[in-house]
Amino acid sequence: MTEQDIILKTQQFVQETLIDAEGGHDWFHVLRVWNNAKLIAKSEQVNLFIVELGALLHDIADAKFYDGDETVGPKMAREFLEGLEVRKEDILHVERIITNISYKGGNFKQTFTSAELDVIQDADRLDAIGAIGIARCFNYGGFKNRAMYNPDIAPEMNMTKQEYKKSTAPTINHFYEKLLKLKDKMNTLTGQKIAQERHVYMEGFLSQFYAEWKGEL
Repeated sequence: MTEQDIILKTQQFVQETLIDAEGGHDWFHVLRVWNNAKLIAKSEQVNLFIVELGALLHDIADAKFYDGDETVGPKMAREFLEGLEVRKEDILHVERIITNISYKGGNFKQTFTSAELDVIQDADRLDAIGAIGIARCFNYGGFKNRAMYNPDIAPEMNMTKQEYKKSTAPTINHFYEKLLKLKDKMNTLTGQKIAQERHVYMEGFLSQFYAEWKGEL
């Protein structure tokens, strides 16, 4: 089986697996990350096969939808790739990418690094900011039945990984606890450039949001 055949079968597998997923973590999220990753990879020295596999499988079983179990995604990816007889070293690389890609409160220490992970992580983080990021943020907040905003509940800026995972704070708080921090956590020059533009867009949205909230506009 060629690498392109493997990519195609992986695409089909992810589409089928995520058919009923929450709107911010569905196939279209994966598709955007996949496209972002291929764009960023053009300017980086990476194994494109690994980048594509990692991007496609990075959210195959997001821990937040599996009671916080972070082993489900890597295990599901491994079993699928083994069925396609992908090389063991490539499967291990993809597993490590899935394990280390998430933000997890920003205080999570990655146990693995690679140029391919850098590209996919930037691609994933880009989908968390800008117009799409805003839409995904409120979609997930609605999915979890969270308040949009409560001025009496301040953002928690230095949560541990466990505190971050258990947070039930209003959706606006998430901008300060994660989204506005991502611009400075990009790994690649391409990611940094795109993130800067999307960051500015979010700042404008927040200014408009608060003005409307206070009845100033």
